[in-house]
Amino acid sequence: MRAITDGFELTGEQRDFVALARDFALREIRPRAREVDDADHESPLDLWEKAAKLGLTSFMLPEQYGGGGVTDLVTQALVTEELCYGDIGIGNLLTSNGFFAGPVETLGTPEQRERWLRPLTGGDPPMTALAVTEPGVGSDAAALTTRAERDGSDYVLTGQKTWISNAPYARWIVVFATVAPGSRSRGVSAFVVERDTPGLRIGRALPKMGQRAIVSAEVFLDGVRVPAEHRLGEEGQGFYGLMRTFDASRILIAAACTGLSRAALDAALGYAKEREQFGVPIIQHQAVAFRLADMAAKVDASRLLTWRAARVHDSGRPCAEEAAIAKLTASENAMWCTWAALQTHGGWGYSREFLLEKWMRDAKLEEIEEGTSDIQRLIISRSLAR
Repeated sequence: MRAITDGFELTGEQRDFVALARDFALREIRPRAREVDDADHESPLDLWEKAAKLGLTSFMLPEQYGGGGVTDLVTQALVTEELCYGDIGIGNLLTSNGFFAGPVETLGTPEQRERWLRPLTGGDPPMTALAVTEPGVGSDAAALTTRAERDGSDYVLTGQKTWISNAPYARWIVVFATVAPGSRSRGVSAFVVERDTPGLRIGRALPKMGQRAIVSAEVFLDGVRVPAEHRLGEEGQGFYGLMRTFDASRILIAAACTGLSRAALDAALGYAKEREQFGVPIIQHQAVAFRLADMAAKVDASRLLTWRAARVHDSGRPCAEEAAIAKLTASENAMWCTWAALQTHGGWGYSREFLLEKWMRDAKLEEIEEGTSDIQRLIISRSLAR
């Protein structure tokens, strides 16, 4: 197979980051994938610590706060693809502090960025979380019902969040709440809540179909008192910060899906060259050869759409449509490629001896999180109608 960057000239820094991520993915991540999946409700903290020491948990954070300074989304996508080639669940875990950092960078003051970003760049960084989803509110983030009421120099937060990644481990959580119920996006505001704040309770770990390296749980806020200086931006600016974070995160999800699709293709290709049926390697059977060709085309399509969206984002232009196209295409391609790899392996693909059934379970999440595929289609169709 050709190199993933054929036809594109990478900078020396990009090549170094890709090489670092690729080596870590193959040496540390891939060998642990099955074990971590079987553990179910336990994140691999030892891998988190190893990755942190190499800068792989903070490469996306600004250099002025001690991070790797890889603030362009193109390079972030390159690194994310490599980590998720090793395992998408573990890869997404290792880059998860970037989601917390998004609204802090977009809305925070210099003092807030120093307070909450610099600790993420050390050799022993805390885990963090982003709390948006509620039991009755998924993709329509403007409809959230968690309340934030001003009380003197504090805000009092009341509500419930669910499916919050890293919640059992997070030292800080960016909680999105409304200061004006019924006003939809105009009332959405963002607050950094510390784990030991009275009234904050982390619920049970939720059983998941896949990507079990990231433990998700419910978060309960019962009169949680948060100082006003923990509010990111002005009242009502939270929705803007969230949408900007979603634009970036959807592009990085597309990169993660590309890594998973590539892993599935490589597994299927290797098996097809070695396995024989009717006296010849199965890669010589037209049906298998054509399936592999379709997989290769889908991997390239996912990658190129991801890079296009990342370049638009890095230019500072609005990129909601490009991000939606990239996530929609890459997530559905990942689902198809993992199915195709399992199909190529025949009955062995259904066995837990291979990672294929795990990868297929992992892929499904990416068609759901950060807005389902139907939401991405809605974003695209609205853009076409303008």
